[in-house]
Amino acid sequence: MSHVLHRNLRATQPVIVRGEGNFLIDDKGKRYLDACGGAAVSSLGHDNAAVRAAVAAQMDQLAFAHTGLFTNTPAEALAGHLIARAPEGTGEGRVMYLGSGSEAMEAALKLARQYHLERGDKARAKIIARKPSYHGNTLGALAVGGHAGRRKPFAPMLMEVEHIDAAYSYRLQRDGESAADFARRLADQLEARIVELGPETVAAFVAEPVVGASLGSQPAPEGYFKHVREICDRHGVLLIADEVMCGMGRTGSLFALEQEGICADITTMAKGLGAGYQPIAAVMARQSVIEAIMAGSGNLWNGHTYMSHAVATAGALAVLQEVESRDLLSAVRTRGQQLETALRDRFGQHAHVGDIRGRGLFWSIELVAERDSKTPFDVSRNLAGKIQRAAMEAGMICYPSQGCADGTAGDHVLLAPAFTSPPEEIEMTVEMLGKAVDGVIAEG
Repeated sequence: MSHVLHRNLRATQPVIVRGEGNFLIDDKGKRYLDACGGAAVSSLGHDNAAVRAAVAAQMDQLAFAHTGLFTNTPAEALAGHLIARAPEGTGEGRVMYLGSGSEAMEAALKLARQYHLERGDKARAKIIARKPSYHGNTLGALAVGGHAGRRKPFAPMLMEVEHIDAAYSYRLQRDGESAADFARRLADQLEARIVELGPETVAAFVAEPVVGASLGSQPAPEGYFKHVREICDRHGVLLIADEVMCGMGRTGSLFALEQEGICADITTMAKGLGAGYQPIAAVMARQSVIEAIMAGSGNLWNGHTYMSHAVATAGALAVLQEVESRDLLSAVRTRGQQLETALRDRFGQHAHVGDIRGRGLFWSIELVAERDSKTPFDVSRNLAGKIQRAAMEAGMICYPSQGCADGTAGDHVLLAPAFTSPPEEIEMTVEMLGKAVDGVIAEG
């Protein structure tokens, strides 16, 4: 009997005892190809020697010193590394560290509010976000998220947040509408909502540059985020980029917004930042945000016990050094092209795959009961969950989700292989996913 409060209290889970390359191995010796990095976390696989050595070395020197009184070398070095590689326009900027993506989103929201208060804009407290989206599981982050199914049990406890549509071209782009017109129309929803609420009341707009768990690796159309940046600037609204899942190289650049030609005012990151070797997340603020605080109180109004933890930041710095020294961003782009081609070859004409979307090593298939009408499968079938179980039984791990169509219905399966994946593992992933999809659908 387990005394762990697992996510599924009725399930008996395999006991993982070892990681080898991009495989996890359980106590019975079964091997699982991790084709989703857990949740786009394990970007370097499960046995990276350099990161393990960095964590061990830092543990031998210093684990913890409270950041209310002290700083430490790895925390300072990691912040410098991130700022030096941040999207153009970030400026000097600063970074704070947290333990999870959810905590990072909470900290980002508080930082946005503090920015406006330091400048005397006391009325700016409203947040606009997108649906569907997922920004974390703490109450503030869950409120910002636009995933109806995840919000529903806790709805009475959530703060009020405004939501507009995500740039979900498969279901929202009109017949005959160009990508440029679609980008403009969806971005204009933001301006309309800001004007409706009153610009003087809006603190921030929150968006994932590539929507992750809730929508299945959905990039925005070209130009969308440039329009968003212009709208935010015009109305004095901060842009918060949630790069927890899509950032840190996952889409082919260190920061996902690099590919959009803009920078955010505040950026959250996690998952690939620590690559699973240590729990760590971060919030990066551009220089204009820092200057407002420096001109005001000079203090950060948000603190956590384990901020800037020396072992966690040492591990994360080693992760980013591995990505850079081994030119793994190029590998993400190359293997990503291979993954896209393999998915389109295998599923492009599949009767029950409506869309294939993604960027870098971040790809998903959306499953539909009928392609022409884009009708989703009945939610009670839990098709995506069954596909995950079938793939896992065969020895491959993928990431299932429901709700992309309307917040409740709509199945998709997400793949996020390690940056270190060799070509044969990419081919194996698609082959095993194809067998799982076909087998589950055939069962009815």
